Amino acid sequence: MIGKLLENGNHKLAEKGIGGKSGAETGTALKLNREYIDSLMIETRVIDSVAASTEFKLFGETFATPVMVAALSGLGGIHPGGMVEVAKGAAAAGAAMWVGIGDEAELKAIIATGAKTVKIIKPYQDINLIYEKINQAEKNGAFAVGMDIDFFFGGEIGDSLVRPELMGPKTLEQLKSFVKATQLPFIFKGVLSEQDARKSLEAGAAAIVVSHHGGAVIDYAVPPLKILPRIAKVIDKKIPVFIDTGIIRGTDVFKALALGANGVLVGRTVMAGLAAEGMDGVRNILSGTNEELRRVMSLTGSPDIQSIDPEVIWY
Repeated sequence: MIGKLLENGNHKLAEKGIGGKSGAETGTALKLNREYIDSLMIETRVIDSVAASTEFKLFGETFATPVMVAALSGLGGIHPGGMVEVAKGAAAAGAAMWVGIGDEAELKAIIATGAKTVKIIKPYQDINLIYEKINQAEKNGAFAVGMDIDFFFGGEIGDSLVRPELMGPKTLEQLKSFVKATQLPFIFKGVLSEQDARKSLEAGAAAIVVSHHGGAVIDYAVPPLKILPRIAKVIDKKIPVFIDTGIIRGTDVFKALALGANGVLVGRTVMAGLAAEGMDGVRNILSGTNEELRRVMSLTGSPDIQSIDPEVIWY
């Protein structure tokens, strides 16, 4: 459903010099990730199947889809006012909008589009800056806030948005203090182990994102989808579990939901949609991916996202 749009958008990204080398050192993490996703197969259950509902609820809000916009940043090189255009597309698709690095004015403009927005903060060494960003999220109407807990030694070479010397690892006690500093749900993004999943619960996280930041943090990182079932078992449905990295089509979304995720974050496909058709392209990527998901759910006897049986996944 989104194949031609993705092809067109990726071509336009390449023309702009976006989408070349990605990932830490050799970039193997992304290769392993895609290979693992593609190794998973899906069985059909069509007798007595019904048209599936993809309705998704999070922190008191209801969305049309569990496919959410990843915490992107600095998309002006793809489209003028790129982040705001993405937010307009998310709102039109009935999807949640996540936001990464950006100033307060941009955050305010994003939320003003009507997109329900999650603000993700970098693990700055300046603790006061973290509290300031939390306050901005609350003041401007974000419905949740969180932190990239894994992104403290920078990212891939050439990442102009991130200055590694400004970031630093956070202790469990510091994370607890951030959770307590806000009335908003606080999300930990960058969980890639059972140990960190347990500590996230201890810290009071309202949700976690299983992620290796698009392979940019560490080479040869375990694919998020591979470790997802173990982390989901640790979390034991106490809080929502989300996942990102390499989610491209509706079948990828379905696999993630079947293996324990409550929702997914998509970034590169959203960027392709933005490059191809602006706000409309973003909306069409999100809605099209959701329709692909709905079709797979209907073909596997899954009437809603809570009813997806992990046994339909074959390894």
